[in-house]
Amino acid sequence: MDLEVGSVFHNGDYIPVEFTCDGDDVNPPIFIGHIDPGARSLVIIVDDPDAPAGTFTHWIAWNIPPLGEIPEGLPAQPEVEAPIRLVQGRNDFGRIGYGGPCPPRGHGVHHYHFRVYALDTTLDLKPGSSREELERAMRGHVIQQGELIGLYERR
Repeated sequence: MDLEVGSVFHNGDYIPVEFTCDGDDVNPPIFIGHIDPGARSLVIIVDDPDAPAGTFTHWIAWNIPPLGEIPEGLPAQPEVEAPIRLVQGRNDFGRIGYGGPCPPRGHGVHHYHFRVYALDTTLDLKPGSSREELERAMRGHVIQQGELIGLYERR
């Protein structure tokens, strides 16, 4: 069974402005259901395939405990201890942590994919790693995945 992924917006709905560059630019809460009991950790990858230069990565985080929620507003630091433990990598803004939707004005509606993966292990990957390094480390360890797509447009 796939992971069930939800948030304060529904699949295919607009992302509230507070979670974008036009608002507080903090991550929304991510609710995760149907986690396999064999999951040792979760990974989240958020990207925008509609970006003008190709897919733009907004957030990568790993070694998230297999709990039902990734809380809102996690600090933008390489290793987070509270409210939950996780490790974060570098996004395509060149920063650690979450960078909210921020498409070019007048570029139309962009689709933001919030992908959550359940792994059968924790990853030995240094904080600040790239998406490519994360995806390489995950290979062969994904036991479940789920996705939530949110929309955002700047006029």
